[in-house]
Order: sequence, then structure tokens, then C-alpha cells
Amino acid sequence: MPLTTRFRVLFVDNDLDACEMVSFLLNLRQIDVTCSQSAADARLKLKSQGFELIILDVWLPDVDGFEFCRQLRAVDSKTPVLFYSGAAYDADRKEGLAAGANAYLVKPNIERLTETVLSLLVQHVSRGINTQSGVHA
Repeated sequence: MPLTTRFRVLFVDNDLDACEMVSFLLNLRQIDVTCSQSAADARLKLKSQGFELIILDVWLPDVDGFEFCRQLRAVDSKTPVLFYSGAAYDADRKEGLAAGANAYLVKPNIERLTETVLSLLVQHVSRGINTQSGVHA
């Protein structure tokens, strides 16, 4: 499904290889990806840029992804959040959704990642959300 607007996604993961792979794959779908390697760096980018989707890993160096998701939800309940993590237990998925994520995927399911990202972006836009508003976490 080709998108007519280039959406912006923030991918928060301290694994540079994962950032490069996800950036490459989503760019093929006309989606711009900005990578952050920590929650602190992500907060700075969220304050200065607008994103239509945030993708989080559970394991971050400064705060776990679940807590960061809760912090994001305290200030922004509208921007979709997707966990994409190697934390594969059902308890991890449940905790991610309870923290406020819209979806939880286990790495390295690339095909499902692309499908889920596109679905969340389309849902976000169809609800009439202002796609250029920033999160101030």
C-alpha cells in the first residue's frame, strides 16, 4: 500500500544494526525513520520534531521501554506506540500493552513489522490526528 505522505517514525533502540535495518525497510515504504539509542535522546527528538509513530525496544540503556512508554502516555495518548523487541515472553507483551502501546511485536518478524507500522499509521491519520504535532515527554 503506497502512502502519499512521508510519515515520520521515531525508533528507539540501542542496537545500531536494528536501527539501520528498520530504517532501510521503512524507507522502502516512503516512511522516514529517526533513530534514538536511549530514552533521553528520544525525549530530545520528541521535543523538537513531530512523529506519527514511536517504535520502542524494551531494553534501553537508561530506562526500560515499558517505563518510557508510560512516560510517553502521560503526555501524549494519541501518537501510536509499537514495541518491537527481543523480549518474547507473553508477560512482556502484556506489560507493553498495559504500559500503553498499541501493538507488541517480537524481533525479528520483519514482514509483520512493516504491516503493523502501515496499519498504525493509516489508523492514526484516519482519526484526523494532527500528524505534525510533537510529543513533549
